[in-house]
Amino acid sequence: MQLYNTLSAKERAELLENAGEERLTLSFYQYAKIGNTTIFRNHLFIAWDQMEVLGRIYVASEGINAQLSVPATRFNEFKEFLDGISFLKDVRLNIAIEHDLKSFLKLKVKIRNKIVADGLNDDTFDVTNKGVHVAAEDFNQLLEDPDTILVDMRNHYESEIGHFKGAITPDVDTFRDSLDIIEEDLKDHKEDKKLVMYCTGGIRCEKASAYYKHKGFKQVYQLEGGIIEYARQVENKGLENKFIGKNFVFDHRRGERITNDVIANCHQCGAPCDTHVNCENEACHLLFIQCESCASKMQNTCSDECLEIIQLPQEEQKRLRQGIPNSNKIFKKGRSEKLKFKK
Repeated sequence: MQLYNTLSAKERAELLENAGEERLTLSFYQYAKIGNTTIFRNHLFIAWDQMEVLGRIYVASEGINAQLSVPATRFNEFKEFLDGISFLKDVRLNIAIEHDLKSFLKLKVKIRNKIVADGLNDDTFDVTNKGVHVAAEDFNQLLEDPDTILVDMRNHYESEIGHFKGAITPDVDTFRDSLDIIEEDLKDHKEDKKLVMYCTGGIRCEKASAYYKHKGFKQVYQLEGGIIEYARQVENKGLENKFIGKNFVFDHRRGERITNDVIANCHQCGAPCDTHVNCENEACHLLFIQCESCASKMQNTCSDECLEIIQLPQEEQKRLRQGIPNSNKIFKKGRSEKLKFKK
C-alpha cells in the first residue's frame, strides 16, 4: 500500500510540463469530529494519489483543511469522492481565479493536532458555534454600516500585499497571536458593534467567529469563502470590489491578483512591489517581497550573506547546513533585520 510520493518535486514538475493538461487549484475545509485520523488520512492519500491529485492537506480530530491541485478532467471524480464522505458532501470548494500547473508538486496528507493552530486550551469552546456567514453582496452592505468593525484575520505578510478598504489589519505573525489582541482592542464593543471578519478561504474566520461568540461578542459575521470566493462573486455578479491588491495564497504562486493596485514595497529597495519570494539560500529560505531589479542584483537572495553562500559549490552549502536547524528567519516572513524596508 503506497502512502508516500514516488516522484521528487523536480520530476513531478517535468512530468506536468510535458503532459500539458489543465489543472485546477482549489481549497476547502470542514470542521467535523474525526474519530480515527490515521485511517482517514490513509483513505484520502490512496484515493487522491490514484486521481493524480497534488496538494497539502491537514487532518485533525476537529476536521480537515486542504489546498489542492486537481486534473481538470478528473474534477467530477474528485467531487464524487468528497460527496461520498458524509461530512464533506456538498462542501464548498474555493476554486482559484488563476491556475498554475505547478501550484503543488507533491501530495502531502498530514495529521495535526488542529487544522488551524490557535493556541487555545478551552474545553468549553465549541468551534461549531460559528458566526453568520455572508456572501459578497451582503458583505459589501455590512461594510457601509457605520456600526461595522471589519477585521483581517490573516497575518501581517498577507495583509501587507492586499486587504479590504478600511479593515483593521493586526500586525501579527500567527493566527493565535491575533485572537487575544483583537478581543482586547474591541472589548468595549461586544454589545453595540457588528464584528465582521475575513481571511483567505474562510477557515480562520470560522474558528475566530466561534471564539468571539464564546467571548461574548453578540453580532459576529464572517465572509463566506473568504477573499477567494469574494473575488469570484464580484466578477460573476458585477459587484463593487472593495478589496485592493493581491490575495496571498499558500501554494507556489504565493499570490493571486485581485486588483492592479500595488500597495506594498520591495523589502530591499523600497520600490512598489507585491511579489513574495523565498530566499535562494536553502539554509535561509526567508519569505520576503523582492522586485525584479533586486532579484537580478541579489540573485534571488535576501542579503549579502546569503548571496555569498549560494556562490559556493552545492556540496559546500550542504556541509554548512549540516546539523544546523532551520533559520529562525524563516518564520519572520519579512521581518528579518537583513531587510532594509521591512514592515
